[in-house]
Amino acid sequence: MIIVVKNSCDKKQYENLVEWVKDLGLDVHESHGQTSTVLGLVGDTSRVDIDLISSLDIVEQVQRVQEPYKNANRKFHPEDTIVDVGGHKIGGDNFTVIAGPCSVESESQIIEVAKAVKASGASMLRGGAFKPRTSPYAFQGLKDSGIELLLKAKQETGLPIVTELLSVNHLDLFRDVDVIQIGARNMQNFELLKEVGKTGKPILLKRGLANTLQELLMSAEYIMAEGDCQVILCERGIRTFETMTRNTLDLSAVPVLKDKTHLPIIIDPSHATGIAKLVEPMSLAAVGAGTDGLIIEVHNDPKRALCDGAQSLDPMQFNTLMGKIQTMLPIVGRKNVN
Repeated sequence: MIIVVKNSCDKKQYENLVEWVKDLGLDVHESHGQTSTVLGLVGDTSRVDIDLISSLDIVEQVQRVQEPYKNANRKFHPEDTIVDVGGHKIGGDNFTVIAGPCSVESESQIIEVAKAVKASGASMLRGGAFKPRTSPYAFQGLKDSGIELLLKAKQETGLPIVTELLSVNHLDLFRDVDVIQIGARNMQNFELLKEVGKTGKPILLKRGLANTLQELLMSAEYIMAEGDCQVILCERGIRTFETMTRNTLDLSAVPVLKDKTHLPIIIDPSHATGIAKLVEPMSLAAVGAGTDGLIIEVHNDPKRALCDGAQSLDPMQFNTLMGKIQTMLPIVGRKNVN
């Protein structure tokens, strides 16, 4: 349920209303806009007398929310959420590019790539330390050593780091990681979502291979229910009958999610297509669709990459793409890459 309160209301009346609702055993989430304040009520709202609340002078509107996700719902929070990562803002009219290799392979590799993507305008560095692979015999990442190398790259370049968490057992290793990524295979690992929700860190949540947008929002709700509202949604392609690409990039997810939630959404064209030459056109299409950012795989030597080299851009290709993105951003009402 949401209660829209007039901004011109008496402060004491407002405080009394909030206190009364909390006394009913409900959680209250306040969202202050330019013309009104929205109170989002979470819990068993059946005990709330809508007619009584509607009769109050300070109340503009009362509405029950039918969707099962509450904290992530735009009705609860009309204004866009802006996630701040080391001064780099994701959401609103900002645009963010996260770039780096699929996996961290060596100190020289990750630092070289970090310097290259920063020079081209990327805001954050991505890199896998723990790698979930379909085959148990494939390269699984450098694990804790990989995180140490990411932190060294951060020291060299100042770029915040984004890397994937696979298990709650590794959570202590992520204390200095700027953005924790929850991958597609763990989107509905609810115990993991609860634990990362307790960290208070920005969480990049990827859509599962065969999950609906509502299921994605419900997974975000698990994180937010623990008190962490710094959630970034990521569309990375879904599994369909098509075999010409690795997955099918659902760009319609951007405007649909923009309507349903206040959380920022970014696009991963690398995993969606699995083909390096498709990353540029799908990145530009995502900009046109209104995405808040991109996460792109960049490797200094894609042909020799230990993981997903076929979908990785080299630094020169990435630099060319960034130039085209910068040209497009004013057309869609976005600031330069933040």
